[in-house]
Amino acid sequence: MHQSCGLHIAAVALLFAVSTLVADDFDQAPINYNSANPSNCISSLQTKLDRGEVKLQFEDHFGYLRSVLSELGISPSSQMLVFSKTSLQRERIMPRTPRSLYFNDEVYVGFCQQGDVVEISAVDPQLGAVFYTLDQRETEQPRFTRQTDNCLICHASSNTQHVPGHFVRSVFSDARGFPILSSGTYRIDHTSPIDRRWGGWYVTGSHGGHKHLGNMVTESRIRPEEINNEAGANVTDLSDRLRMESFLTPHSDLVALMVLEHQAEGHNLLTRANFLTRQALHFEESLNRELKEPDDKRWDSTKARIRSACDPLLRYLLFHKEAKLTATLKGTSSFAAEFPERGPRDKQGRSLRDLDLTGRMFKYPCSYLIYSASYQALPKEAKDYLETRLWEVLSGSDRSPDFAHLSAADRRAIGEILIDTLPHHPESWQAESLPEPGAF
Repeated sequence: MHQSCGLHIAAVALLFAVSTLVADDFDQAPINYNSANPSNCISSLQTKLDRGEVKLQFEDHFGYLRSVLSELGISPSSQMLVFSKTSLQRERIMPRTPRSLYFNDEVYVGFCQQGDVVEISAVDPQLGAVFYTLDQRETEQPRFTRQTDNCLICHASSNTQHVPGHFVRSVFSDARGFPILSSGTYRIDHTSPIDRRWGGWYVTGSHGGHKHLGNMVTESRIRPEEINNEAGANVTDLSDRLRMESFLTPHSDLVALMVLEHQAEGHNLLTRANFLTRQALHFEESLNRELKEPDDKRWDSTKARIRSACDPLLRYLLFHKEAKLTATLKGTSSFAAEFPERGPRDKQGRSLRDLDLTGRMFKYPCSYLIYSASYQALPKEAKDYLETRLWEVLSGSDRSPDFAHLSAADRRAIGEILIDTLPHHPESWQAESLPEPGAF
């Protein structure tokens, strides 16, 4: 075969690879989602259980829930209650018996009243979301069972950036918990207007004049412009709606919901950047081998694929298009006080976890997910690109419209925090290159 013919075939193959990234090709090399051994907080906990290093405690009503949360380091203050039938044990869910959700940076746990299983979604640095169930019958050796096909029907679609991931939905729900799909649904992240959020969820907290869809049930098709949800606004007590002793806490905290919405999509974009970069490098390796090129030959097409994988993640980490807040938001649980305590903090005592909740969610608009194991596990090529671009933004050399929401003071503060707190950051990151507050 002539080299020109080989190049033509390679180009066609490259186009095919790019065009099919939305398919379930993460089950093939180099990702191998179903056959790879997970390495996450749940696989680690199972190893400890098998070795007898940990024992889960069982309770009559909550089963293993409280013990699982404790072992995973999840605070009950993160509790959120969803009453729409939009998950695995939907027959157990309705406004009188909502599903409870709990989370930290690396795992999500779901509990249904009288449910057969506890539902867990762990964030695996190399595989994205990995799903498990834990049987709610008492046994000497509890076991987390990995779930794949059933969960991936919903959790590996356009809602999750076409990778195994998470998503938060806002729906119009009737009194039995059935979503009224004819009225529309919304996929929620930190860019979503508040007035589209929390349909099908209970929400406890104060939010001034902000309108939202939480704490509301309806019996018929409804158009969003017809909604009057005054009864669902600024609710701080759910005892007139629920038997609160059936839940770990009496809250469905507004601030926890907002952090969840940011984090879920952030995890998806981290997984997407990981998968697409690894796929691009895997294809390039095959291409170089086929064309007898040097192993380290870097194709422009590979660079383009890495850029397209990482640019959406960079924008999201820096809160591009974040929904503006026009009133102060306040939850009812201790979540807002506990969340910033996880740090880390810079020499001036600042943290990317510090909440604002007046004009925007965080005081320093760069996501704490930059500290996550998923970020640290990104291929070197992706991290190098992201961190080069991140510093261009923070130093002010990139003042493009995508980052116009970041003031000079924001950029300087974020840069200083990252220099002090981000492990293994580039040596080229120097505080002297950051803009002075008010510089532009």
